[in-house]
Amino acid sequence: MITRATPALPHTSADELPVTARNDSSRTRRIAFWATTLIIVFELVAGSVWNLVPIEWVEIQLEHLGYPHFFAYLLGVWQVGAAVAIIAPGFPLIKEWAYAGAFLLWSGGVVSHLAVGDGVQSWSAPLMFAILAVASWMLRPADRRLPQTWLRGTADGSRTDATRPETSRRGWAIALGVLVVLYAASVLTLPVVDEVMHDNAVRLGWIEE
Repeated sequence: MITRATPALPHTSADELPVTARNDSSRTRRIAFWATTLIIVFELVAGSVWNLVPIEWVEIQLEHLGYPHFFAYLLGVWQVGAAVAIIAPGFPLIKEWAYAGAFLLWSGGVVSHLAVGDGVQSWSAPLMFAILAVASWMLRPADRRLPQTWLRGTADGSRTDATRPETSRRGWAIALGVLVVLYAASVLTLPVVDEVMHDNAVRLGWIEE
């Protein structure tokens, strides 16, 4: 009797499947991180431009919510710092403060609108940005997190910078390039934004036409 050998099928070890799954999960997580991060950084950049100019919408909104007008300049300066800290490589401790400040900014906006009786159309946007800020913070990669050694120190109680993430020139170049593009877009669209937000203020009943 002649027997025919069965061709060997490609073998995948049990260890390879989890690695592939982990790689896919890591890639998805990184995409989600950058998507949420770019959105909140763009909002911080645009918000800083709106506040530092300031545009009519900012002045109307501050008056509507009962805040002094100089508050716009204060927020604008801090928004610049937060945008740079979040998008730039390294400096994980400063990033923690930047994320906290961004969350307080937008969650405070939600509370402020609710306090004066505004509807969902007024506080839904800051709520969305607050959620995205939390998502970006939770999804941030290891090189943008605060290492445990900074929190606990070494056995003798001293601090160590052994795990400090390195900041490359390429990383800084990309971050600065993104900021330049976002600021350019924010400045160039100011006339259109000013007109649209004026109409929005009229629609909300904050000002009369």
